[in-house]
Amino acid sequence: MIYGYVRPLYNDVTCKQQLACLGSRTQNIFQESHGSSKKRTELESLLMNLKKGDIIVVERMFVLADTTRHLVDLLKLGERDGVVIQFIHEGIQSDEVLNLSLRVYMQYLMDFQTDIVKQTTTIGIENAKEQGKTLGRPKKPDTNIKKAIAMYHSGDFTLHEIKEETGISKSTLYRYLESAE
Repeated sequence: MIYGYVRPLYNDVTCKQQLACLGSRTQNIFQESHGSSKKRTELESLLMNLKKGDIIVVERMFVLADTTRHLVDLLKLGERDGVVIQFIHEGIQSDEVLNLSLRVYMQYLMDFQTDIVKQTTTIGIENAKEQGKTLGRPKKPDTNIKKAIAMYHSGDFTLHEIKEETGISKSTLYRYLESAE
C-alpha cells in the first residue's frame, strides 16, 4: 500500500501544495488537522497501519519529522519494518543507498532545520497572538521621541547627550526624523 502524509505548515497551511505534489502517487492520505509537533494523531495512525512493503510518500522531510532525531527514528522504524519512505522534494527514498556529496547532504539538513525553525516560530507567534500578547520590540514613549527631536533641532546637544537624556538611539532618532519630513 502507498500512503501519503500531509500536515499544515508555515508555507502551506491548507496542505494544498502538499496534496497537489502527492497527486495520484498514493492510495490513502493521512492529513493532520494542525501543524504542531505534539499529538500528531494521523502520523501515529499511519505508523500503526504499516505493513512490510508499504510506502510512505511525503512532499519533503519536514512534513514527516519535526527534528533531526525524529527523522532518524522514523527512518530506523521504516528500515526495521520494511517500509520505504519517499521524499519528493529531496528526490530520495529511504531504501536507496545514498550517493550524495557531503555538500548536498548538508544542504538537505540545513533546509530541514530551517523548516523546523519557521514552523515553530509561526506556531509560537500564533499562540502569542491568541493569548493577547503584543509582539515585537516595545515602542519608545512619544514624550521621549518629541524631546529627542526637539533637542536635535535645537543644535545645542550632541547625539550622545540626546541618547543619555531620552534613551533614544541615533538610528531611532534618524528614523523618526526621516518619517517626519
